[in-house]
Amino acid sequence: MSFPGAGLAKGLAVTLRTMTKKTVTAQYPEVQPVLPPRSRGVIALLEENCTVCMLCARECPDWCIYIDSHKETLPAAEPNARARTRNVLDRFAIDFSLCMYCGICIEVCPFDALFWSPEFEYAETDIHELTHEREKLREWMWTVPAPPALDPAAEEPKEIATARKAADKLAAAAAAEAAAAVETAEAAEAVETAETAEAAEEKGDDA
Repeated sequence: MSFPGAGLAKGLAVTLRTMTKKTVTAQYPEVQPVLPPRSRGVIALLEENCTVCMLCARECPDWCIYIDSHKETLPAAEPNARARTRNVLDRFAIDFSLCMYCGICIEVCPFDALFWSPEFEYAETDIHELTHEREKLREWMWTVPAPPALDPAAEEPKEIATARKAADKLAAAAAAEAAAAVETAEAAEAVETAETAEAAEEKGDDA
């Protein structure tokens, strides 16, 4: 049951608790802040994985990703094979003055070419300088934290489970083939031993 002035008493209690706590000042930039593991600072690019599929640029709500590429013809690997063409990345830039840090581009990338980096110190005096090219995005790749460890109780990914089943099936087939080879060798050895013994017996009878 509340009594008159209960709210005021609670408010004063919070004020008193706050007054007795020690004040801590963040000594930034001399001391860097401790960021959460999944901080969204900037988007880093691992250009070796980029196939210029344009999914990130098409799905971006702000259209702040600019990609240029050209096609390159690869020679045929075999005499009767056809020459192949591939897309070669010429430009990959992100305008961080437009980016809303939604992370859609990272989610839709099918080849793991984009990653979140906790780097946040990239302020510029000119808004036009917030468009960073692939060289800068590649530099931020070195600040991307390692992925967290998997939960031991988590379900195994389907890709790994399928690969494991295929590997187990191949291992079982190889083991069965090796066992069959051993049995064949043992049977051949037994037949050879029997033939040798029979020949020896025949030779004894003739003597």
